Amino acid sequence: MKRDKILVIGAGGQLGAELTQGLWERYGKENVIATDIKGAEGVLATGNFEILDVLNTPQLISLISKNKFTQIYHLAAVLSATGEKNPRLAWKLNMDGLIEVLDAAVEYKVEKVYWPSSIAAFGPTTPKIKTPQDTIMDPTTIYGISKQAGERWCEWYFKNKGLDVRSLRYPGLIGYKTKPGGGTTDYAVDIYFKALSDKKFECFLKPDTYLPMMYMSDAVKATLDLMSAPSEHVKIRSSYNIAAMSFCPSEIAASIQKHIPEFEITYKPDFRQAIADSWPKSINDSAARIDWGWNHAFDLDEMTQEILSNLKL
Repeated sequence: MKRDKILVIGAGGQLGAELTQGLWERYGKENVIATDIKGAEGVLATGNFEILDVLNTPQLISLISKNKFTQIYHLAAVLSATGEKNPRLAWKLNMDGLIEVLDAAVEYKVEKVYWPSSIAAFGPTTPKIKTPQDTIMDPTTIYGISKQAGERWCEWYFKNKGLDVRSLRYPGLIGYKTKPGGGTTDYAVDIYFKALSDKKFECFLKPDTYLPMMYMSDAVKATLDLMSAPSEHVKIRSSYNIAAMSFCPSEIAASIQKHIPEFEITYKPDFRQAIADSWPKSINDSAARIDWGWNHAFDLDEMTQEILSNLKL
């Protein structure tokens, strides 16, 4: 049986660090090379790591041709809030980086490529409740526009180049192993750090702003489940909706107060409120559940218990 060899691009991000660990567990550390534009930090320093700028084509090609990867997980991106401050950089990294990876995967016969999309690909006229798999997509951020365009590129490479590309539209991802990375849903990460360190938190969204969210271990599970599914079960080649829970800032604060009664939250909405208002409040992910058996494990209170029990400041 042929052994998989896996490349993770953008492993230093919030998702990348935990996904790399999930890949280690499944395929063995020796078969995974994690990369990022900056040096290895924390747990990533314990495995195979190389510095990689995905926009440096010769560097990318050299790494792929030398290692004969069977799978690539391309996670490098500028996120929503950061992207609005530097839209040209966001577009260049998010779009050109993806196409560089897809072209290299075709040329060097990589068996499977994973690329993450996001609920940011939806927009203000998208149905907000139980957002369907196929619906209006009119993103208002550069990040969202790049994700919508990226979905079309992935499907095009599948149909026209025969490349086995797979993707998930992540909701807000919440974990404790890495600090927030500049996304609009990152308040739901930062709030746990502040709850423990300061016993208070100033939120940049209104208290009743509902957004779809997911605990990081569920996101890793969804990614690995999708990538291990038989090709004939992967019927959507743009990107699958996936969901776990939806909550607002006042609800996550109440969940934290069950463990830290003195915790206080205040609200000072900023430019990210308009971004959040353009996104869905809840997601219909029935296609993922039917096609390849997706099922989440964590709700809000279970996630809070897990994070506060494990978080080390």
